[in-house]
Amino acid sequence: MSAQAAKKVEADAAAAPAKGEGGGTAKKKSKLPLIIIAAVVVLGGAGGAYFAFKPKPAAAAVDAQAAAADKPQKEEKPGAKKSAAVYYKFDPAFVVNFGGEGSARYLQVTVEAMSRNPKILEELKNDEPAVRNDLVMLFSAQDNASLMSNEGKDKLRASTLDVVRKVLNSEGSSGKEIEAVYFTSFVIQ
Repeated sequence: MSAQAAKKVEADAAAAPAKGEGGGTAKKKSKLPLIIIAAVVVLGGAGGAYFAFKPKPAAAAVDAQAAAADKPQKEEKPGAKKSAAVYYKFDPAFVVNFGGEGSARYLQVTVEAMSRNPKILEELKNDEPAVRNDLVMLFSAQDNASLMSNEGKDKLRASTLDVVRKVLNSEGSSGKEIEAVYFTSFVIQ
């Protein structure tokens, strides 16, 4: 090496620490955002791989969930919308005499049965003679004092529902599908 070349190398070496302080720091700062971006990409890829390869539910559990979803639910949940009510009116109105000896009174009552299943009302229509017979017997057995109070009328209505259900059950139908009976007219004379 010549003397001139040696001086140049020494000058470059002396200038290098001066450049390294200013220039080297600038290069390190410019690499920091790249390192952060690379770390985010790696972590994002790892998270995506976790969701892509996470264990799936067992086939039996999936089948059980599908079967439960397909199975019709007979019990209605609270707040669930019910199907529309349909009514069957016993026509003509019931007219019976009741009371003990010497105090003959008359009761005229119009009865309607309510269900949410129109098929059961068709069955009720077919069994109407048997239902009317049992209801006439029930209404005839009442006394005036009990029919004058609201509690007595409510008790008679509950008994009427029981009679309707009992006749339907005895004929092979599902009496519990009759949800209620209503007195739409009630006259005592």
